[in-house]
Amino acid sequence: MENQNFNNRVFGLALIKSINSNFNADFTGQPRTLPDGRIYATDKALKYSIRHFIHQQYPEDKVLYYKRLNEKTHPYSLAELYDVVDLGEFDKDFKDKPKILKNILSCIDVRLFGSTFTPKKGKGNNEKSVNLSVHGTVQVNHGLNQFHRNDIPIDETYSEQISAPFRSDNAKSEKEAQQATIGRQSKLREGHYSYHFSINPKNLSPLVDLVNKGQGDNSSQGLTQKDITILKEGLRLGVTHFDSSSKAGSDNELLLWVQLKDGSKKVMPSFTEMVKVTRSNGKVEIDLSDLKGLLSNFDDDIEIIELYYSPENSTLNNIPESAKLKHLLTGKDLN
Repeated sequence: MENQNFNNRVFGLALIKSINSNFNADFTGQPRTLPDGRIYATDKALKYSIRHFIHQQYPEDKVLYYKRLNEKTHPYSLAELYDVVDLGEFDKDFKDKPKILKNILSCIDVRLFGSTFTPKKGKGNNEKSVNLSVHGTVQVNHGLNQFHRNDIPIDETYSEQISAPFRSDNAKSEKEAQQATIGRQSKLREGHYSYHFSINPKNLSPLVDLVNKGQGDNSSQGLTQKDITILKEGLRLGVTHFDSSSKAGSDNELLLWVQLKDGSKKVMPSFTEMVKVTRSNGKVEIDLSDLKGLLSNFDDDIEIIELYYSPENSTLNNIPESAKLKHLLTGKDLN
């Protein structure tokens, strides 16, 4: 069952809460902002949390795009990573594109999120290189803060000074050289990042057919039922699982999974702005009225609607019809 292909298209929304936290900083250490000041997060932040979750919780499933360090604590190159992840030997395989493609498709993150695989090794006449592109089955939009107060988006950030227990070797004065160094960190007071995502298993079909034809067998698969099970877990738990100093306070909050019937050709718009988060008496309230209205137009094409959340922390308003309510952390039914 787990190795069967997954063929249904899916549209969904993942909500990430960030309380006194910095879920996705820019290169200055500030929470990312749009030109109008609205807080947002990149798709890479959510994808990384899922990759990290899979790498930690499912070590038997290969993850290609994950930072690993060599014995000198330097990151591996892409060509080196091909060998380290045990996909094969790059020096031997680089001339055989179908083989390389088959091997990188054995990585779950490539099957999910795709790949621009352009490793190079050596120079001049000794250069060994490959240029492959895999269109991922899972497409994730940027996350946008949907926390509102009086129907107005709230994007409150703050910075604080922190002290290190050592002095700087690059002090500009004698007095400074005798003092501990001072740093600064920035955080978001409260945010609820709304991420739209979509899944189209057919994105992989042409490449899988090409690989199987080139290798003379049918050993390469596209997206599987197991891949989807793991992806769902990552979307429910990945951010909460990834705990660091800056991301402490960032957690998964809600997952909406809208699975279409096999063969449906319907498309849906982005869900990002169709959710509104507020607070009432200290408890988070999540309004899904816009989503409820949208999904009511697709009743004949929807196979299942699953809604994962934590009733201990959140209240849902205007739940879509026929949605199966499940606990975010356990996956158990709440209906």
